[in-house]
Amino acid sequence: MHLSEILTHLGEERQNYFNAVSPPIIQSSNFAFSSLEDCRQAFSDELAHHIYTRGNNPTVEILRKKVAALEGAEDALVVASGAAATAMAVIANVKTGSHIVCVQNPYSWTKHLLEDFLPRFGVGHTFVDATETAEIAAAIRPNTTVLYLESPNTMTFELQDLKACAALARKHGLVSIIDNSNCSPIFQQPILHGIDIVIHTGTKYLNGHSDVVNGVICGSKSMIKKIFEQEIMTLGNIISPHDAWLILRGLRTLELRVKRSFESGLKIAQWLETHPKVDKVLFPFLPSFPQYELAKKQMTGCAGLITVFVKADRIGQVEAFFGKLKRFLLAVSWGGHESLIVPMAAFYNVPGRDNPPYPFTLVRIYIGLEDPDWLIEDLAQALEVL
Repeated sequence: MHLSEILTHLGEERQNYFNAVSPPIIQSSNFAFSSLEDCRQAFSDELAHHIYTRGNNPTVEILRKKVAALEGAEDALVVASGAAATAMAVIANVKTGSHIVCVQNPYSWTKHLLEDFLPRFGVGHTFVDATETAEIAAAIRPNTTVLYLESPNTMTFELQDLKACAALARKHGLVSIIDNSNCSPIFQQPILHGIDIVIHTGTKYLNGHSDVVNGVICGSKSMIKKIFEQEIMTLGNIISPHDAWLILRGLRTLELRVKRSFESGLKIAQWLETHPKVDKVLFPFLPSFPQYELAKKQMTGCAGLITVFVKADRIGQVEAFFGKLKRFLLAVSWGGHESLIVPMAAFYNVPGRDNPPYPFTLVRIYIGLEDPDWLIEDLAQALEVL
């Protein structure tokens, strides 16, 4: 199906709601039936019918269809956050005694899930350098049930060979799961490479306006039904119809936004790489990136996220650099219209917390929709203080 068809028309049966161009927000907690037989049929498959909005809501259903089609999946679920999407996809495929193989340094709440939550229920894990498929293979045990990927990785953008990982998972009977938030389905479709489940923090590019927190899970009909009937219906981690409508609005411009962010990010990454106050730049589509060839092979672009290692001997120098910036917001997350910056120095010397595993010279920059030359001007004047 053509991308334009998915973003503009798929799932929108306009004749059912007065031919309105924009779909309605069905803000109802429950739905009535015209007969006992209709009610009985609905309860036989709640994912395919409308009974109660904790399960399937018409506005959310439109969004599910679009996201599934974008990822080349048979079906999808939309939940309240990216962390919820990760947790539900993983929990659905483990039991007491199970083991998970996961990429090194995943998103922080994925790490919490594996290190702090699941061990309470007898589920173990191993973190591996997943840039080498052989390292993954060596970590698989007889009780391993899940291979968890994040490509590009959350902070330093390490990639995994998706086709090789999918083949390895099939060989050992594992469920392969990937966080595809960075690339979005515009730039990478892991299911086409053989991955079983694709998740997103839809808060980022899918919504794209920094006003809705959500997550999505994409996969086969059987897998989605399994997660729906257990984790979704039991834990009730749903998204509201109004939030679903806002994400539908965001999807209209998904292709335009992610391409603008990527192109601007590449231009700024190239500029940063030449700056004398910068030690190293990480961006998957720079030829200097260690896995540049793999990036070109399985991705057509990436997020406008750039990790920069500035030349600094003291945290105070990084603080001075940040203090000079005028056109970037200091904020977590990414994927909206606004450009953001998060210096790793902000996470150093926090009471009650260990320092992060990255040097204080690391600065992660997200490039939004502003003019890239305007942003370069700001970075140039701020770097002069180093």
